[in-house]
Amino acid sequence: MRVLSCKILGRVVNSTLSTVNPVRSFSRNLPAMVKVGDALPAVDLFEDSPANKINTGDLVNGKKVIIFGVPGAFTPGCSKTHLPGYVSSADELKSKQGVDEIVCVSVNDPFVMSAWGKEHGAGGKVRLLADPAGGFTKALDVSIDLPPLGGVRSKRYSLVVENGKVTELNVEPDGTGLSCSLANNIGKK
Repeated sequence: MRVLSCKILGRVVNSTLSTVNPVRSFSRNLPAMVKVGDALPAVDLFEDSPANKINTGDLVNGKKVIIFGVPGAFTPGCSKTHLPGYVSSADELKSKQGVDEIVCVSVNDPFVMSAWGKEHGAGGKVRLLADPAGGFTKALDVSIDLPPLGGVRSKRYSLVVENGKVTELNVEPDGTGLSCSLANNIGKK
């Protein structure tokens, strides 16, 4: 009896499924990549420890700030080129372009970002802020899935924010290269 019931149920289900449209339609609002003229999203990041929250809205209010994003602290391109370029150019960017602060953001924990900054002598030049859950990265729509680095990470980018508004945006075409987002390209557009 049980086998017969299963066969009958199987026929009913199959005949029902064959009359149902297999294509489902739904609507979803997807984020759009930040663009010049947009307000910078206000998201909490962390500096040195989880106890030290830094809100991006407060960080850029009334200031000119360079924010650059990297896929990960201690990764080769970030450690050999990207961060050192901003550290060595910090004084010039601040004096010649009127930049108040330079900030590096990565989808890492605040302890890793702090250690990375110390290793590169970033103190007083570049603030290293952690985006542990990728909230800021996702709000900008610059996330990239890099399974070898642990999953969702940030594309390489740089942006200039003046009094809360994005005035310059440079996103690497492949998300990970080292060209347009480097320190020597700030202000060249």
